[in-house]
Amino acid sequence: MKIDRIEMGPRMSAVVRYNGMAFVSGQIPAKSIGEDIRVQTQEVLARVESLLSTAGSDKTKLLSASIWLADIADFGPMNQIWEQWIDADHKPARATVGAALSSPGFAVEISVIAAV
Repeated sequence: MKIDRIEMGPRMSAVVRYNGMAFVSGQIPAKSIGEDIRVQTQEVLARVESLLSTAGSDKTKLLSASIWLADIADFGPMNQIWEQWIDADHKPARATVGAALSSPGFAVEISVIAAV
């Protein structure tokens, strides 16, 4: 089977598509570094949605989501944005954890797996 690597950079691909599935790498708030968790979550989810579209999928086909928060106290505000974004009839399996992210300005990172 063919493996498609989308937006491949020096370290990773933004998406890997294989066997009817799209694996979206962890997306970070590149434009809203240091902003409120809500602003960062909106940016990250917009990027996830764009990558899913590029891979031939969308948020109704999400299977799994992993979310990392620099401050687990941001769980509630992040969820407010997530719940506005997610398709109410197609919610994925999901995990959210507190973690040290790669830059002190990042409040959230999100990775998803979706059917294509």
